[in-house]
Amino acid sequence: MQNLRHVAGCSAWRNAVAILQPALGFGRLALDDVRRKRPISATPGNRLLEAEAWLCRAQDASNDGGVSYGYSLRGGWRPSYPETSGYIATTFLRLARRRDAAYAERAERILRWLLTVQNADGSIPNPRYGPDGIVFDTGQVLFGLVCGYQATGSAELLLAARRAASWLTRIADDGLRWTRNEHLGTPHVYNARTAWALLLMNTVEFDPHREAVARSNLDWAVEEQQPSGFFDHCAFQRGRAPFTHTIAYTARGLLESGMLLDDSRYIDAAQRCADAMLRRLQDSGHLPAMLTVDGVPASGSCCLTGNCQFAIVWSRLHAFVGGSKYRAAIVRALDCVMATQDVAARDPGIKGGIKGSHPVWGRYAPMSLPNWAAKFFVDAMWLREDLMA
Repeated sequence: MQNLRHVAGCSAWRNAVAILQPALGFGRLALDDVRRKRPISATPGNRLLEAEAWLCRAQDASNDGGVSYGYSLRGGWRPSYPETSGYIATTFLRLARRRDAAYAERAERILRWLLTVQNADGSIPNPRYGPDGIVFDTGQVLFGLVCGYQATGSAELLLAARRAASWLTRIADDGLRWTRNEHLGTPHVYNARTAWALLLMNTVEFDPHREAVARSNLDWAVEEQQPSGFFDHCAFQRGRAPFTHTIAYTARGLLESGMLLDDSRYIDAAQRCADAMLRRLQDSGHLPAMLTVDGVPASGSCCLTGNCQFAIVWSRLHAFVGGSKYRAAIVRALDCVMATQDVAARDPGIKGGIKGSHPVWGRYAPMSLPNWAAKFFVDAMWLREDLMA
């Protein structure tokens, strides 16, 4: 009986810590943002290492091998998130080549878990919205499956990638567009990034139907581009201003697809968007979290994920077309993100992570540090290192 009381007491203590620790941590982050307190100084290299370590902790916080959605005021570490775990696997595989071979084992753990959550039809669901597959989620996991196969030659990963790609082509409508199995029932131009995943699969084994579906959705994205350089149907929900996060998804998907296809239409559309966003970049490196289709800021906060993603888009354009304007923008956008990163926090869920928004209560992923923010920060910082070399 005494042992049972001891176990119950330990369990109650752990539950209390699980509630209090994130509450205290996010309370401090919010207070720092109110005071506009800057975090302690650290080199870009150290900040990159801290973000990589945070991603490892996000994976270790889950018992299934996937990567936690992130760290939140609502209960600390959240369950594993298939969509973003898929493309975090690609980051870990890159880190295995450039940082430490141990990252390959981390990527393998993610991919093994993704095989267990893939539907029988090849799709990937988001459990929050039910068991049916979602186009975008499936496309992002396809990145991990393809890159995992390229790194390991695993027949199991190749089969899973084929099934995911087959589902993406099969559920396209008569015009070969993704209008079904869409997040919140609305077609999105940011599935240009899913088209990129299909085209990447075609570099492993070519299927003309995959390319036809990819091109149809890329063409639609180009049609939806407005004179402002931005896109209609780019927000999560129709009628709302999109976040820089989804705008960057669209631009990157068009850019990378255009490079794979050697099609200037897609590259030019991506560059028009990237240049339009460049004109919204403040001297501080701040990008407004949301922009209307006409390019008017719709939020005073900053979506830090979007900053990182546009730094990547500008890096890729700098490598492809050159231009000092992109180099300067990359530095400013990432300096802005680094100025918000806490690398001295005692809470391991906060230390080294990247907030959804700055300030932390902003419109995008408020009071949380989502895993994809850290993923895109890591990817962008490696590109920045290459740029500075």
